[in-house]
Amino acid sequence: MKSQDETLEEWCRSLLQAYELEDVQMDVNAILSLAGVAAHSVVRPAAPLTTFIAGFAAGLASGSGQATDAVSMAAAMDVARALATDYDTEAAGTPGE
Repeated sequence: MKSQDETLEEWCRSLLQAYELEDVQMDVNAILSLAGVAAHSVVRPAAPLTTFIAGFAAGLASGSGQATDAVSMAAAMDVARALATDYDTEAAGTPGE
């Protein structure tokens, strides 16, 4: 029986292949971490929404030539993580950093 990590890596490769993106490198753990931040800082359903929008933003930036795939993904995830963290801070009524 495959581990969860093996299954996720295999699923990621399958999706990338289906979209003809075999050369794109994905950091599954970073994506899952971002989903976790969104789920815990905003609400649980924010996890897939956040990761989708971050991926869409990264794709637009990369596709328009603004940055490489890796830089686009890192930047989009950084923005989403910061917003989710700030949202949690605001919801708690404490000043942000």
